Amino acid sequence: MTSLDPQPISTSDLANYFDHTLLKPEATVEDVAALIAEASDLGAYSVCVSPSMLPLHIPSGSSLKVAVVCGFPSGKHHSEIKAAEARLSVEQGADEVDMVIDVGAAKAGAFDRVQADIAAVRAEIPAPRVLKVIIESAALSDEEIVAVCKAAEAAGADFVKTSTGFHPTGGATVHAVRLIAETVGGRLGVKASGGIRSYDDALAMIEAGATRLGVSSSRQVLSGAPATGDGGY
Repeated sequence: MTSLDPQPISTSDLANYFDHTLLKPEATVEDVAALIAEASDLGAYSVCVSPSMLPLHIPSGSSLKVAVVCGFPSGKHHSEIKAAEARLSVEQGADEVDMVIDVGAAKAGAFDRVQADIAAVRAEIPAPRVLKVIIESAALSDEEIVAVCKAAEAAGADFVKTSTGFHPTGGATVHAVRLIAETVGGRLGVKASGGIRSYDDALAMIEAGATRLGVSSSRQVLSGAPATGDGGY
């Protein structure tokens, strides 16, 4: 498969990539209940919310996972605070934690600090809980992205995630997703997040190597997908 010959993905297959996301500061309990209902209806993999919205009521028998952000959106929190936030989130039912690194440490080349920060959170949420590391890829050079990915892997992360969606430099790009995927080599998952608003956007990220997508406009994205797919994903 090449980028010149993308293969279509069915609605149901594509939805299973989605962390159906609501991280607006003004989100209410009612908004999150609606998010869960929509995620269940669409067949999303998980819902992703702010930690203060926990615990969530997931319908009995549902396979829907609960993801929560940590150190969000700046990452400029003490590692002990991030670790405590992650631990409390898991105690309140989170299956997955999406933590934000200290991007400034990465820009300064202090990748040992980045690794220690990630390791502190990992220690509080051992497997089978999933740890995703948000690196804010649009703010990093290619060399910095590679180094942060290596730090995340060394610290025991399960995923590298491109973006918070809140940084002024932007969200996921095909180039960044491809670079992350090449660096982690299938050993970690790759989550593209930020700016994915259409079926074509989603397909491009998956073609580049994304194994999960952070999407807030999930129904809109799915509206562009074919009714059936070839099962290739």
